Amino acid sequence: MKNIRDGSYQFRYNHVVQTSEKPLIWIGSSKKDLMGLPVSVRKFFGHALNFAQCGEQHDAAKVLKGFGGAGVLEVVEDDTAGTYRAVYTVKFKEAVFVLHCFQKKSKSGISTPKKEMEIIHARLKAASAVAQEIRDGQSQH
Repeated sequence: MKNIRDGSYQFRYNHVVQTSEKPLIWIGSSKKDLMGLPVSVRKFFGHALNFAQCGEQHDAAKVLKGFGGAGVLEVVEDDTAGTYRAVYTVKFKEAVFVLHCFQKKSKSGISTPKKEMEIIHARLKAASAVAQEIRDGQSQH
């Protein structure tokens, strides 16, 4: 196996595999909130987020309604203590932005509670601003 400058690795028979991952950027308290969840849930969410970083979508990731397209996704995991959700966006080419991690406490239906949706909307705006800052910083080089 030989390292190539562009982030690829060349294997026998000249087969090239891309190994570049998008960075993961945590918005607001999302990382702290994730760290407060049960270990098994954290591992599951971490695995799903790694898929997103590699440009793929984990089977458990579903489009979150109310955001006008497939750019905001949600992963749901059940544990003995309850149901947990991680919400992230792949709308920006600069990174995968983790917007919110929380335990769903509402007993009424499966929909995401309004308070949580408001947090997600606000953090999506913040992610957009961070993505723009990254683009602006790259254009100055």
